Formats: sequence, C-alpha cells, structure tokens
Amino acid sequence: MISRILTVAGISGAIFWWGLFTPAVAQEQVRIQETDTQIPVDAKRPYVHVLHNGRSVKIQRVQDENYEVKGYWAQTVRKCPPFCIRAERADPSVETVGEVEVLDFLENQVRDGVGILVDARTPEWHKKGTIPGSINIPFTVFGQDDTSVELREALELLGGKPRAGVSAFTRKLEEWGFLDGRDKTERWDFSNAKQVMLWCNGMTCGQSPKAIEGLLHVGYPAHKIYYFRGGMQTWQLLALTTVQP
Repeated sequence: MISRILTVAGISGAIFWWGLFTPAVAQEQVRIQETDTQIPVDAKRPYVHVLHNGRSVKIQRVQDENYEVKGYWAQTVRKCPPFCIRAERADPSVETVGEVEVLDFLENQVRDGVGILVDARTPEWHKKGTIPGSINIPFTVFGQDDTSVELREALELLGGKPRAGVSAFTRKLEEWGFLDGRDKTERWDFSNAKQVMLWCNGMTCGQSPKAIEGLLHVGYPAHKIYYFRGGMQTWQLLALTTVQP
C-alpha cells in the first residue's frame, strides 16, 4: 500500500511545478477580480491551483449562493462514542489550522517541496473524495510498531532518515547538547523531515489525531506537524473543491 502512496506522493509533489502555470493564473485572476459575481476562496485570492495525480486542479468554492450541502456531510449529530467532539488541539505541542492555512500550505510548503498534506483517513474514505493536493497515508500506519515496514516507508516518505548503530553515549551527548540532537531519536533523524499537515473527516473524527499521536510517539518533531481539525466536513460546508483519486 505504501508503494502506491509513494507513487501518488511523487506525482502530488509535482506541485513544485505550479510556477509553470503562473502567467495563465495571473491573467485569469485579473479577469475574475474585475467581476462582482465571483465567490472567492478567501479575501485575498479567487482560487488556488494545485497538481493532483498529474493534473491541474483549481480549488474554488461552488459559485451558487443557494447551494446546500446534503447527505453525510450535512449531518450534524452522530453517536458518541465514537463520534465525539474533539479537542481544539490534537496535542498541546501541535498547531491547529483552518481552511485558509490549508490553502496557504498548498500554495507554499507543498508547492516548494517542503510540506505534505496528508489525508489520514482509511483508503475507503479517501476513495470517496479528498482535498486536492493530498496524499493518503491511513492513520493505522502511524499506529504500527516501529519495526513495521509500512511505518518505515511512511516516515521516509515524510523525509525521515533511519539511524543505525547509534550508541547510548552518542545519544547522551546529543541530549546534553554537545552534539546536534535536535529532531533526532535513537532510530530516526528528522532533521530534514517535511512539514506535515494532517486531516480526516472533521471535528468528531479521531483518525488524524491518532495519526498525530503515532508520529509524536516515534519522535517526529511537533513543530513540523499541523492539525486541520475541520477536515472534510468544514471543507464540504464551505463548498470547496474535492477530487476522487
């Protein structure tokens, strides 16, 4: 499964080439700003272009002011547990973000190859529709034992490097500050790991919080992790573009 993730990630990582679309995007943006009918994604831009599975996708809002969300995403109450309202933070050390920050992340960190937007839901949910620019790494992968091949591949995908033969003495020197031990554990070096933003089905979904818990457990730096708490539910409620992988 992770091999498929790697393929998708490689393609999705091509957002770096977003700059190739800049002239056309700039011209279209000028035209849109000259109209009063466009409903923009936020106050500073009409839409966001990303690459998803090798094709350009425009993230925008539905342009019908009478549009209403129906079906699963319109449901406001579900049985608790398991669908209990989640805390604002997945962990005290991890920053929580909203939709505008997700768009900023796609336009900057993901485009520049230093960030990855992770759909932490199970593959079944991912297939129903995802946020453009996301890759799917199910939360169950991050909960596996640290000797798991799938977990190892996922952490390497995020930029982690396995460490081998690190002595207890070396680790002590790193912990005491005599050697650079920042973002390192006995098993992993996360010095060059990417910034990762994780999301799932929304405020009552525990999939991305569990993924974050797993990342922190293996030593992934908290300052490189972001939690999009609203997830797919608020993305749908704001009528933003989704794609099927």
